[in-house]
Amino acid sequence: MTALRKKEAILLFLGDIFCFVFSLWLTLFFRYGEIPSGEFFLEHFKAFSLLFILWTIVFFIAGLYEKHTLILRNKIPGIILNAQLVNTALAVLFFYLVPHLGITPKTNLFIYLVISFSLILAWRIYGETFFRARNRQNAILIGSGKEMKELRQEVNNNPRYDLFFISSIDLDQVKNIDLKEEVLNRIYNENVKVIAADFKNDKVEPILPNLYSLVFSKIRFIDMNKIYEDIFDRIPLSLITHSWFLENISLAPKMTYDILKRVMDIVLASVLAVVSLVFYPFVVIAIKLDDGGAIFSIQERVGKNNQPIKIFKFRTMSVANDGGKWGEKNEIGRVNENKVTKVGAFLRKTRIDELPQLWNVVFGHISLIGPRPEFAPAVKEYEAQITYYGVRHILNPGLSGWAQIHHDDHPHHGIAVEQTKDKLSYDLYYLKNRSFVLDIIIALKTIKKLIMRSGA
Repeated sequence: MTALRKKEAILLFLGDIFCFVFSLWLTLFFRYGEIPSGEFFLEHFKAFSLLFILWTIVFFIAGLYEKHTLILRNKIPGIILNAQLVNTALAVLFFYLVPHLGITPKTNLFIYLVISFSLILAWRIYGETFFRARNRQNAILIGSGKEMKELRQEVNNNPRYDLFFISSIDLDQVKNIDLKEEVLNRIYNENVKVIAADFKNDKVEPILPNLYSLVFSKIRFIDMNKIYEDIFDRIPLSLITHSWFLENISLAPKMTYDILKRVMDIVLASVLAVVSLVFYPFVVIAIKLDDGGAIFSIQERVGKNNQPIKIFKFRTMSVANDGGKWGEKNEIGRVNENKVTKVGAFLRKTRIDELPQLWNVVFGHISLIGPRPEFAPAVKEYEAQITYYGVRHILNPGLSGWAQIHHDDHPHHGIAVEQTKDKLSYDLYYLKNRSFVLDIIIALKTIKKLIMRSGA
């Protein structure tokens, strides 16, 4: 499944680049009424090449390289239109600010944008035939829990995958069926080519000898949990055991990654922190005019190795710091009435309230990318109710993270165990797969979240 996703992303990227370049050729052809010479085309290509790079970055931020893009055909025109509007603004600014390139951003650019939008739209809508699995292989899914049901529904409902689960066997109900007979009969009667199973489940043990014999029948075996991780970008919590951590999590220093990550934190956070000072006077005045209260909220949260850290934010609630217990009952039975202020609502919506945290990044309290830090009381509760929850604290927490860009149902105040379990599954994915490239991907997707004014 990972290879499939990489193939899709590469093909989408190459297709977009082809559309950008061919659109330029068509623009020159229609504009001047003749086939452009190689030298003339190359002159324009050099001028546009940097824009092509910027435009693909905009496409990435817009979500046009995400795996589900291929099946959201009804949304593609709107996404591409919005992305091209941004690309148009970038192109106009580029050619006006760099006039020595000698390319006018008027007639040629207008023709180019119309042609490129049409080609990109046609490619993204009708090019999906390149990604559809030609021959979907019959498969059997052996596992348990909600992850198995989610996996079967996702794979069977999307023709982009090369598998189709003709049957799923719930190991929790294994007592009610003859597992050996069920599997073998299906394999021989329905041309099964693949078995995806939770091989770490103890209930699979009795049929392993029979499955082993199928290796010589050219049956392909896949770890169900690996497929789930590749498709959903998170670790199924049903998989988590001590052995999983021993196999997948290491605290050994990653010298190159650690240095690049810290350099990125210092450079980007310093620049953004200094630039953000422009907003401070306006925020201070707005807060004082609103209710006259404190400017900053200094919150104590849990950082790396369970050490307490102080996070700085602009105050958005009537009480500067309630420890994350807004809406809960206090010791005398009253509900904490800490409410978001009028100015605070705007600051949260625009993410301006987060700007002071850039100084936390500069000083090394947190990183730009990492698991979001929680309040200490919440951490204590989650560690008691969610197995292995504390492992997320082996890394520096971050302003944004894998869970923040994927999980929209995480709690903001109070205790929410089930939502936090889902959030933890994304944090564990980041712990296992963290890299500088993944951090860049998270940063770009965070920009998308900020533009859409969603997430947390």
